[in-house]
Amino acid sequence: MTRSSVPGLLLLALAALAVARPAGADQNQQTSDAEWRAMDNCAHEAFRKFPDYTHESNLKREAYRRACLRKKGLPAPDDPLPQPH
Repeated sequence: MTRSSVPGLLLLALAALAVARPAGADQNQQTSDAEWRAMDNCAHEAFRKFPDYTHESNLKREAYRRACLRKKGLPAPDDPLPQPH
């Protein structure tokens, strides 16, 4: 084997590894992306519904976000919301 063929073989081996990735990894990534997107949509929807930064609006926004997450079967915090002043 000549010295010039070693880089070519390394590139070929790397290409073979890239093509042979397990299909489950792609499915897991797609599932994760979909869950993150749904969580982000809940946060955006809550902000559109309660855009102010008052204490009361912050509480309503967080309650709405948590309800949206639960409705979609996503993890939501269980700790109680602070009481309004």
